[in-house]
Amino acid sequence: MKGWAYYLVNGITLCRVLAAPVLFVLIFTHRFDIFRWGLMLSFATDAIDGYLARRYHVVSVFGAKMDSIGDDLTVAAGIVGLLSSNLLFLMNRIEFVIVLALLYIVQLGMAFYRYRRMTNFHTYVAKIAAVSQAAFLLSFFFFTGPLLPLFYITVALTALDLVEEIILIFVLPVYAVNVKGLYWVLKHRSFYQ
Repeated sequence: MKGWAYYLVNGITLCRVLAAPVLFVLIFTHRFDIFRWGLMLSFATDAIDGYLARRYHVVSVFGAKMDSIGDDLTVAAGIVGLLSSNLLFLMNRIEFVIVLALLYIVQLGMAFYRYRRMTNFHTYVAKIAAVSQAAFLLSFFFFTGPLLPLFYITVALTALDLVEEIILIFVLPVYAVNVKGLYWVLKHRSFYQ
């Protein structure tokens, strides 16, 4: 039987997954005053469950998959919220949006082609990009306007993360979770064979 920490960590992650529909309802009912707090809570639970999983050594394939789904849903809610509240901001930077969308589609398509599922690499670059995404999206909803330098930093880090994941899909012959990054995979290639 799994320990209490396993259930606690996965329970927190499940709450983030289940919170996504609520966030979308708040967006479509234009309740951004509540949405921003829900988004902040969702990003906070991402940090908490990851820390607890490492702290109590309850990292699992199931947990990694659910965490990735929760991450994607949270970021998607943030982006849809941004589109709904300030479409002009993204339309004026549409080339960045298109590049990131294409990289994400390529990464996702390659993962399904190669592994028949989404990746759950959780690389260091992905974690840094996630922090940047959270900081940008939260700043957008908590301050009077978007922080442009943070937007460009977020775009760059997200693109770097997606490119690294695309390369990792080429390099890793079998499905793997919680990969530190390309450097570590190349350094310990025999471990991932």
